[in-house]
Amino acid sequence: MKRLIFMSIAAASVLSAGGYQIPESSLNAVALSAANVANAHGADAAYYNPANMIWMDDVNTLAADLTLISLSEIDYEGSFRGDGANHTIHSEEEHFAMPTFHYVSQKIGNVRLGFSMVSPGGLSKRWESQPGKSIADEFSLTAVELNPSIAFALGEKVSLAFGLRFIYSEGVVKSASTASRDMTGDSFDYGYNLALSYRPTSALKLAVTYRSKVDLNEEGEATLYFPDNGDYTGDVVYKGDASVSVPIPAKLGMAVAYTFPTDTTVELTVDRTYWSSYKTLDFDYVGSIGALTPIFDDPIAKDYEDVYAFRLGVTQELDRWTLMAGYVHDESPIPDASLGFELPGSDGDAYSLGVRYDINEAWNVGLAGLYSKKDKRSVTNDTIDGTFSNAEVYMLSAGLEYKF
Repeated sequence: MKRLIFMSIAAASVLSAGGYQIPESSLNAVALSAANVANAHGADAAYYNPANMIWMDDVNTLAADLTLISLSEIDYEGSFRGDGANHTIHSEEEHFAMPTFHYVSQKIGNVRLGFSMVSPGGLSKRWESQPGKSIADEFSLTAVELNPSIAFALGEKVSLAFGLRFIYSEGVVKSASTASRDMTGDSFDYGYNLALSYRPTSALKLAVTYRSKVDLNEEGEATLYFPDNGDYTGDVVYKGDASVSVPIPAKLGMAVAYTFPTDTTVELTVDRTYWSSYKTLDFDYVGSIGALTPIFDDPIAKDYEDVYAFRLGVTQELDRWTLMAGYVHDESPIPDASLGFELPGSDGDAYSLGVRYDINEAWNVGLAGLYSKKDKRSVTNDTIDGTFSNAEVYMLSAGLEYKF
């Protein structure tokens, strides 16, 4: 039951961002393709730029959003481990629901407090056909982050914020072939985040944000089968404690927003994500796994690369309506040498639209959608020689915001 709850909270970021981060953690973020940093002024400022909490109206602000995510099948055509065959297989279509929550307090002296509950990263990829099933019958990572923060005014034009990241995560690794693995684990880890806002004029807003790396140290139990028919019913070679660590990488965000006399705000956000911290995927077992060591115990080189994401957001304020649109170009951090069925990522583009309506001074409601399309990617490495294609994601977000 616990695993089902967390699977409903986390979404597969294979398509929504490079690697397995999830940048769209609010309705505004979905509407603006996460270009809501320098101009963040709703409750989700607590997560995207807590330094901006200082500039918000002196009221408490709460926001609760629900984002539905639909992932298309990913097609693969090619050979596997030099078998010379031409495999044509498809990953499973997947659907998720991701709730998020944000809160900004009214002023307490010279400071503001914030709190967010989001899913900072995750993935879920399932292949029910060979050879994909031999690598990722199920390969999932779910995470929930609690992020309290505090903001200080450093004069009339500058503000600074600091936050703590508390992340609970769960991982499932299932690979089924003549030798099969069934592993689950969970972890509680922590980090921090920083934000700086500068407003040289009433129209121009500048911001820098930083989120620290958090290593998710999954600890749990694994069962290894050999020989097996790919259904986890073969001879049990090992059953006991196991662990693996994967990073949520550090990310630096730089943003500028300008508001024109027409109440139109244009924001450019550039993210630098330090994926180079993900060098190997190394499973550890308490006891010996004998002849299965080369298959399940040898470190797997990842050697991810640092990448950029370029985000553009446009917000139009009307009388009671707020219209939003966004675009993002994401780079994939995965080199050809380590690309596989568990995370077949590639560069891609996303487009988004959203709207908010002020019911009255206290309540507003919103709706937003995002479409992401990943590039076709052909890869030759030690495992695969083929092409991944047709990766798409649809996101639909609805939410309420309340001021009191």
